[in-house]
Amino acid sequence: MVREKINHDFLYYFDQGKSLNSYDVFGAHLVKNEKNEIIGCEFCLYAPNANRVEIIAEWNNFELGRQELYCVDEKGIWYAYLEGNYFEWKRYLYVITTKQGEMLYKSDPYAFFSEERPSKDSKVYDIDGYVWNDQDYMYTKQKTYDKPVCIYEMHIGSWRRRPDGSFNTYNDIVRMLIPYLKDFGFTHVELMPIYEHPLDMSWGYQGTGYYSVTSRYGSPKDLMWFIDELHKAGYGVIIDWVPGHICKDYNGLYRFDGSFLYDYSKEEDRENKEWGTANLDLGKGVTRSFLYSNAFFYMNYFHVDGFRIDAVSNIIYYMANPERGVNEGGLDFLRTLSYNLFGKDDRILLMAEDSSAFPNVTKPASYGGLGFNYKWCMGWMNDTLKYFKKDPVYRKYHHYELAFSMDYFYNEQFCLPLSHDEVVHMKGSLLNKMPGDQWQQFANYRLLIGFQMTHPGKKLLFMGQEFAPYDEWHYESELPWNILNFPLHDSAFRYVKEITKLYHDEKALFEMDFDREGFQWIDKDNVDQSIFIFARLAKDKQDHVIVVMNCTPNTYDNYRIGVLDADYYYEIMNSDKDIYNGSNRINPFPLRSENYPQYGREKSIMMTIPPLGISILKAGYDEKSEKIKENVEVKEEKKPKAKNKTK
Repeated sequence: MVREKINHDFLYYFDQGKSLNSYDVFGAHLVKNEKNEIIGCEFCLYAPNANRVEIIAEWNNFELGRQELYCVDEKGIWYAYLEGNYFEWKRYLYVITTKQGEMLYKSDPYAFFSEERPSKDSKVYDIDGYVWNDQDYMYTKQKTYDKPVCIYEMHIGSWRRRPDGSFNTYNDIVRMLIPYLKDFGFTHVELMPIYEHPLDMSWGYQGTGYYSVTSRYGSPKDLMWFIDELHKAGYGVIIDWVPGHICKDYNGLYRFDGSFLYDYSKEEDRENKEWGTANLDLGKGVTRSFLYSNAFFYMNYFHVDGFRIDAVSNIIYYMANPERGVNEGGLDFLRTLSYNLFGKDDRILLMAEDSSAFPNVTKPASYGGLGFNYKWCMGWMNDTLKYFKKDPVYRKYHHYELAFSMDYFYNEQFCLPLSHDEVVHMKGSLLNKMPGDQWQQFANYRLLIGFQMTHPGKKLLFMGQEFAPYDEWHYESELPWNILNFPLHDSAFRYVKEITKLYHDEKALFEMDFDREGFQWIDKDNVDQSIFIFARLAKDKQDHVIVVMNCTPNTYDNYRIGVLDADYYYEIMNSDKDIYNGSNRINPFPLRSENYPQYGREKSIMMTIPPLGISILKAGYDEKSEKIKENVEVKEEKKPKAKNKTK
């Protein structure tokens, strides 16, 4: 029973911001007998500024004065137990009369489910009882630092829709999604916010019901099945989570009990006018308990594999403005969040969408960092897209914008995003950003994706960009799947499939993402030709690739490049292949290394460099190679000597 849990220990931890399971007390909880039959429902609410709290609901015809909660603690905890077996799935609201005499109609902040918009009602829901089948995945998943991480970012409501334009359910989507993903090298799905929010056009980033999975696409257990099925297929699930700011809808957390209970009391700290939201006060104990418990709720009940934290710069600094100084409450919130989450499961992905230059975002909290294990590399994204928008004629004047990311890359553990934010609000799609005629636009697009997949760091691609639409993303309708009937888009689609699979399978492209020895520039100074050449190495340094990028429409035959110590190289990817709608300036045969110095390297090869293309060359070794011999000898030395056997 909930009433028994409202004790001194719970109240202390909740008030101090240390509660990790406050959802076990607050909200609506069905009561069952020994036969698992519903016999009643408990309601519990935190509202210290309330003078009176009532429930209006379907079972009392939403009439005032019928059912009242009683204050059971001086801190402002209100409670009621109602007998009956008719509560499940029923709608309800709290009516709070404040100490100032104001009457507020509020949704339950801990409700597990809600009525579909435009209704504001909470619904009584039995969150327990789902039987999971993802045990193999949950027990065998590993830390990802030296593993491939390629994230498919999704907005569920606009990935695919029904013929009549209505939303598909979680169940419908996952049945289509898993076969779709199998042709790619994606490892994770990231869901844009899936908790309750009133306005579709906010995409979920202005939430009202943190514990209530949005009813747009089904019930909470439908989402559990969605994640269960993805786990069984081998895909991790990350959710977008917004602990920094809330929707100002009248029924939500904003001024919840007539006071600024969860949000800042000072207007200059609270009112985020750019987004029309209110900032949560992350220094308050009750706000922290609410949010920490919410993160644990999604891990415990939905088996999520990680969180992408939105607008971290708005948490680090007041109003994301460094001139206003660091928000110490926000910093402490993030560090404690990290400590709690990694203490529960050290394999999670905790990703910061942070546009600030604040240091040590991905350093462990125990070492003075903020405790994230990945940070979105907004600098890489902005510099790269800025560069690619330029006509190739002018790229030589901006050459080092594309190389600049490696000057700071090892300061943090980065994820390279090409996210939804870059293909909305008149910014155009990735393809639409590209200069030149149609052929050059698609070639530039392939080059961009190739650069993302070969640059150190984990990867994220927003849905739909895998088939290069011209139009930017629109949340009001599904993705333009019909364009796959056109050869240009179909060939781009094939290219993304194959290069993401190559990324997934090629150790040199991920195994040493955050080790300086995993990346070497071979030539970053060829300004006039806008050519970049670099090497990516696996832990076994013999296992490496060389990446050659040509950012102009010029083709170069018999071009000599410096290489590492391999006998030959063979091309495993060329974005200019005719199957990708390229001009087929490829290197079909192994390229033999010569003892001819180039770029300070002792060895070099001659190759064809395609126009507006990326070529990935894998190191190869002859069977009689000295390098191979050395490795064999070392392995033989390490083998234990056979013991003499006697009959």
